[in-house]
Amino acid sequence: MISFLMKRALAAVAALTFATFSVATCASAQDYPKRPITMIVPFAAGGTSDVIARAVAEQMGIALGQTIVIENVAGAGGSTALARASRAEPDGYTIAIGNAGTNAATYTIYPKLPFTPDSFVPIAMVAKTFGIIALRKDFPAKDLKEFIAYAKANPGKINLGHAGVGSSNYLICKSFVTSAGIDATLVGYRGAAPALTDAIGGQIDGVCDAAASVSQAINDKLVKGLVVGSTVRLATLPDLPTSAEAGLPEFEAQGWNGLFAPKGTPPAVLAKLNAAARTAVETDAVKKRFADLSTVAPDADEHTPEVLQKLVTRDVEKYRKMLADDANK
Repeated sequence: MISFLMKRALAAVAALTFATFSVATCASAQDYPKRPITMIVPFAAGGTSDVIARAVAEQMGIALGQTIVIENVAGAGGSTALARASRAEPDGYTIAIGNAGTNAATYTIYPKLPFTPDSFVPIAMVAKTFGIIALRKDFPAKDLKEFIAYAKANPGKINLGHAGVGSSNYLICKSFVTSAGIDATLVGYRGAAPALTDAIGGQIDGVCDAAASVSQAINDKLVKGLVVGSTVRLATLPDLPTSAEAGLPEFEAQGWNGLFAPKGTPPAVLAKLNAAARTAVETDAVKKRFADLSTVAPDADEHTPEVLQKLVTRDVEKYRKMLADDANK
């Protein structure tokens, strides 16, 4: 009898504790956010992810009634930042922006990471990006055909900068050199901006970058655009040929950026963040900023967490096959 009564009492305590926790969680979600939110960007300031993050964060903050603070955490192709994000309290006050590099390819390139795809929950895709190959302005090739011929005549001597092994820019590089059948040295930086700076200064031959961060430099003639891995020309770079037009249709470089939160973040909080992200990318301010950057907002049916999760799952497998030789490097 005593044992039975003790079990009943323990069950009652457990039920009361769960109910109290549920009410507290619900109340917390209703009040969210009560203080500023940190958005971790896995690269140095000035690169594609950073530019997109700042545009979206400003408008999300307005929608949520709280400031979203950008925290740039560069290193290891974005995995340093995601390790930091994975350890954060899952309360909605720390989120991260990622892409196919940081949230998919990285698991093949760095197989001993302290986090897995399951360490994060998707919030929403916020942007679609387009990869570009740009060269230092005095590079001795005026188009893609001449560049490939030069590269094949000088194997291993051309160096192309990217934002670090595992970044989306690295994937642009890999796709490009594989499609072109050339031997080039891929030079990793702590972000797209410092790589572009070195290309402008002539320290490297070129960069694999997204239109969001390299378009202005091309238009200002600080570097010269070679090709865009897109099926259509970009409005901001009307003279830059697509890969098919340039004679290399195999080169495809269309990517995405999405927001993620640590596993365990309450569903109600995730719903608020998703709604704020949807609102942000539909504002005139973000639309204009994206247009200036040759970046596209997701379609109306692509804002859901499920769509972003499918992209992650697809790209984890895609890059596991493409980057098998890079594992453990």
